[in-house]
Amino acid sequence: MTIKRRKKITKKRGTRSCGWGLDHRGSGNQGGAGNAGSGKKANSKAPRAGLWAKQLMGKHGFIHKGPVSDDKVINLRDLEDRLPVFLAEKLVTETAGVINVDLSKIGCTKVLSTGKVRRKWKITAQRASPDAVEKVKAAGGELSVGKPDVKASVQPAKPARAE
Repeated sequence: MTIKRRKKITKKRGTRSCGWGLDHRGSGNQGGAGNAGSGKKANSKAPRAGLWAKQLMGKHGFIHKGPVSDDKVINLRDLEDRLPVFLAEKLVTETAGVINVDLSKIGCTKVLSTGKVRRKWKITAQRASPDAVEKVKAAGGELSVGKPDVKASVQPAKPARAE
């Protein structure tokens, strides 16, 4: 004799997951992956409050592909302005009207030429711009450099063509 049984799904109807559990969500149960379902049509991408307030789509910015310098730079103007602080912290010494600076103590590697030189400086640096060297020498000072910078405009002369 056959027994009439209820189907399993009829027993599960009305329960939260119908016996399927809560951990079976793929991207299909979330409306899709990524920005799917966000209404990406016509003027809906215009920046305003909500999802499109930030610019999520497209390319942004640029990647600098040229040489990048790791120099910690300081201008001559900054040396003049911060001299009292450097003297107080004993990063700089002053003897007979000449100010002695070792840029490695300050944490800099290169001297740039912005600013006026009003005192005699004796600066030791790994690198310096050619204009900075000229300014310090014009004021009666000295700038000793590990390896000097070469301006791009200064190029060796091309050899003459033999015809």
